[in-house]
Amino acid sequence: MDEQTRVELEAAVFRRLVEHLRGRTDVQNIDLMNLAGFCRNCLSNWYQEAAEEKGLEMDKAEAREVVYGMPYDDWKTKYQAEASADQKAAFDKNKPQH
Repeated sequence: MDEQTRVELEAAVFRRLVEHLRGRTDVQNIDLMNLAGFCRNCLSNWYQEAAEEKGLEMDKAEAREVVYGMPYDDWKTKYQAEASADQKAAFDKNKPQH
């Protein structure tokens, strides 16, 4: 596989992952962190870092809007639930691995 095709496939997979996460608003970031060790915020941080590596200025809010499809505060208001005691305990246990 040539480099351009690889990059295009990776980009397509990223877009599909982001669309999937936008559609799964029932899945909380803490659930993602507890199960996979990353969440939507991690993706947005990685996006911001990649932009900066290319010499593009991007702040955290802009990167989060790319991943969430809306301003982060709007997403939190619409979809973020209070974490349960079990979710918090699992996060505290797993957090050092992040």
